Formats: sequence, C-alpha cells, structure tokens
Amino acid sequence: MKHSPRPLPGWIAQLPAALVFGSVTLRAALRYWGGPQFAPIMAVLAAWLALLLVEPAISRRWAWFFAPYLALQAATPILLIASPALGGADYSAVLFAILSMQVMQRLPPRQGVTFIGLFSLLAAVALVSLYGTAEAIGHILIYAAANALLGSYALAIRRAQEARDRNRRLAADLEEANRQVREASSRRERLAAARARHELARELHDSVTQTVFSMTLATESALLLLGRDSGQVEAQLDHLTRLSQSALSQMQTLISELRPEVVAAGGLAEALRRHLAERQLPDSLTVSLEVEGNDPLLPSEERGLYAIAREAINNIVKHARASKASIQLHLSEPFWMEVKDNGQGFHMAPDGPRAGVGLVGMGEQAAEIGWDLALQSAPGAGTCLKVTRKPREERPA
Repeated sequence: MKHSPRPLPGWIAQLPAALVFGSVTLRAALRYWGGPQFAPIMAVLAAWLALLLVEPAISRRWAWFFAPYLALQAATPILLIASPALGGADYSAVLFAILSMQVMQRLPPRQGVTFIGLFSLLAAVALVSLYGTAEAIGHILIYAAANALLGSYALAIRRAQEARDRNRRLAADLEEANRQVREASSRRERLAAARARHELARELHDSVTQTVFSMTLATESALLLLGRDSGQVEAQLDHLTRLSQSALSQMQTLISELRPEVVAAGGLAEALRRHLAERQLPDSLTVSLEVEGNDPLLPSEERGLYAIAREAINNIVKHARASKASIQLHLSEPFWMEVKDNGQGFHMAPDGPRAGVGLVGMGEQAAEIGWDLALQSAPGAGTCLKVTRKPREERPA
C-alpha cells in the first residue's frame, strides 16, 4: 500500500543553521577562553543569535524589517573578521551561510542568488583585508561554497513545502469539485424524477383518466338502458369492452415507458423496434425505423435518445393526425437521430398550441447527453425533430 510522504519536521530545516552557529560559537570559545576577547565575542554572537530567533515574529508584523535585519546580521561577521580588537575571527564568515539559507527561504530565487553573491563578496573583502589576496583565496572559495550549498538546501526545502501546500490545495479543490459534481448529479436525478412524475401524471390525465371516465359513463348508460331498452345494452357493453381494452393498452404503454433498462437489452435500435412493436399504434398510422451505421453510443446517450424518440412518437399519436411517421438513426459520424411525420403540424411560436407538449423535456434530455435538438414544423406540413451529437469538447464530462 502506498502512503503519501510525510512533511519534513521543522527541526530538519533548521538543523544546518544550528550546526553552523554551534561550530562558530565552539571555535570562538576554544580560541578565546580566558582571554580579553572572550566576553565581547560571546556577547556579539549571543546578540546575533537572539536577532536570528526573533526576526520571523518581527517580520510577520512588519515586512520591511527583513532588509535592515540582513544588513545588521551581515555586518556582524565582517566586524568579527576585520576588527583587530577581536583578533580576526575568520571562521565567523560561515555565518553568511545561515543568512544565505534565510534569503533563499524568504525571497524569490533570483533575489536570493543575488544576496548570496553579495554575502560571498563581503566575506571575500573582509578575508582579503585580513590575510591578503593569495592566502585568502582558499578561505573565500570554501565559504562561498558553504553559502551556495546551504542556500540550495534551503531552496529545496522551500520548494518541497510549496509542492506539499499546492498538493493540499489541489486535493481540497478536487474534493470540492467532486462534492459539486455529486450535488449537481443529485439535483439532476431529482429533476429527472420530478419530470418523470409530471409526465406520468399528464399521460394518466390525457389518456387513462379520460378512458376510465368514458367507461364510467358507458356503465351508467347501460344501467339506465337495462330497464328501458335492453337492445341498446349490448351496444353499450361492447363500447365498455373496447374502452377497457384501450385503458389496458394505455397502461401497458405507460409501464413500458417507465423501464429504461429496455435500452440496455439490445441497444438503441433494438429498443426502438421493440417499442414500436409493443406500443398500441392507431390503425391509421404506420411508423418506420431506418438505421445507418453501427458505431456504439454511450449508455447515457442511448437512454436519452430512446426517451426523446418515445416522447416524439407519443406526440405524433396524440396530436399530429399523421398517417406516416419515421425514425432515422445515423450511428456514425456525424451522429444524429430524426423523427418526422406527415401530420397537421403546428405553429412554432413559443405560445403556440403545441409549444409545451413534451418539447421542453426533450430539449433538456438532449442537453444532458450533449446533443442539440432542432424542431421544424408548420401547419399542414408535418413535423421534423432532429437531435445531433455535439463536438466532443462541448459535451458534458
């Protein structure tokens, strides 16, 4: 099992600085123990360490403090090296390495490199004044290398910390995006369920409820005729039988439309063939299905197109007064599906008589699967509904 790396403890980042300062302090103590320079050097080093420790807190409050801090701290090793009274403490030049770590942790890398070069130059000037050029070269190279090495170490730690922070932010952003996707998916599911309930209620009201109401009237009429004209009772009972068969057929159609799994059974084309075979179409209407190509569709696309085609056929049966209708599937690039009829058509105005008959739901269904829906109709010219797959970059993820 893989585990994400743990962040470095803070003391690891500060360990080199502690070792450098400890080595300078130990060297000074061993060299000047018992001498007159011991107390002044220890006091200077103690002040340098105190300022090093309190600087982060001060700079957090006053950002401008970091610049004078660097100037003051850089002056200390120069003083220790160049002051005759302090005996030329050349090893104190290594304190510039601690300052090199700080500038690489706090400043942009280019500025940090500039400061490291400046620190190395200041140390070189002080060492040349102490030893002369020839003897100082070796010391200069050693201390410049220490500055560069510890500065690079500090920059590596800084970048690692920035990468961890960036990863944490990305993880938080990803979690937030996933949460929003889950919420959007939940909202879509609730809207789809509400739309399905609304459509079912409308279908029941427009078809089954009206048929059952007619059955009630036929039953009451037969009861009234039973004692008056028995010859008419048989006709009413025949009418009642036809109404009950129609209601049963309508209920079977509604139940079949509530089963989205019919698409998965054999693909979109087979599901549409089965729907046309099982649906009780009027004797005056013939519906044909033409399929071209066999490239696969996404399951969500198949379900969406099946729902659109089913709703379009329902509208044709109920409103178009058509004698012929067709469904054309083009299952290769460019993907499209077309449902058209030769019925009475309607005005395309938003407030026209057919403007709300399932068209909003079909448009939403097409948008959810990344397809465009276009509708053309005119009185007496039939209706043509076409859905076309959008380019990949425009489809939902």
